[in-house]
Amino acid sequence: MDHVNHSWTQTFILAGFTTTGTLLRPLAFLGTLCIYLITLAGNLFIIVLVKADSGLSTPMYFFISVLSFLELWYVSTTVPTLLHTLLHGRSPIPSVACFLQLYVFHSLGMTECYLLGVMALDRYLAICRPLHYHALMSRQVQLWLAGATWVAGFSAALVPASLTATLPYCLKEVAHYFCDLAPLMRLACVDTSWHARVHGAVIGVATGCNFVLIIGLYGGILRAVLRLPSAASRAKAFSTCSSHVTVVALFYASAFTVYVGSPGSRLEGTDKLIALVYTLLTPFLNPIIYTLRNKEVKEAVRRITDRLKTVLSGP
Repeated sequence: MDHVNHSWTQTFILAGFTTTGTLLRPLAFLGTLCIYLITLAGNLFIIVLVKADSGLSTPMYFFISVLSFLELWYVSTTVPTLLHTLLHGRSPIPSVACFLQLYVFHSLGMTECYLLGVMALDRYLAICRPLHYHALMSRQVQLWLAGATWVAGFSAALVPASLTATLPYCLKEVAHYFCDLAPLMRLACVDTSWHARVHGAVIGVATGCNFVLIIGLYGGILRAVLRLPSAASRAKAFSTCSSHVTVVALFYASAFTVYVGSPGSRLEGTDKLIALVYTLLTPFLNPIIYTLRNKEVKEAVRRITDRLKTVLSGP
């Protein structure tokens, strides 16, 4: 790593992935670019579909469209720098841009945590309180809950981001493809164990409590579903939750591995590979999970397609 003046550096260097061979780097770049573009298209497709089809004007699909909107920004926070490092190798990034990326990335990540909790609450009310569901989850409540997740996420991320930005730095090469907490703190001139504890407390409490809430809500859903009289009704209830459970499992498993697990117990570079799961793979899979496994979305696509055919055919 390169040494710089104590206390401040104007530019960091993103190390990215170490690739060998003349073909591997361009192939990795093209593959990542394709996944990124498909991710953008898939999430935009869900947003437009929910907006265009009245059959999807329910709280569940409203929150799914909010999640897709969030994923557009989430994936766009880190993938451009990943593409740049894949194409050009070690890449400079201004310190201001680095700390801004750190803040926005963690803000969106924590917002997604809260939003997944709200989506679990929505499923709990729909299954366990069906008679009061529409009154409890009115349009005003939906908007309030969605807005609260963004406010909470961007507020909670202020603490770790601001503490990291005020550290004195003696090194400038970030062993990652984007600016994250642990790689940046390794460059500091001072002991960062206190900062790490604060980061762990803020991120751990926020995401951990939210995860416990999701588990508790799904425990209530499971008890309610098992009391349903017929196997068909139980299968239908489970099907409305399966997509969300899959997304929660993907997101939390990868995030907990990086931010809760012990960094010293992992091989060097493993964090970058794990980060690909929740920065690229999860946003890529979410639209697929919510469309291919969802009968209502398939029917909405058919209705929109028939409507377009009618318009294009004309009188």
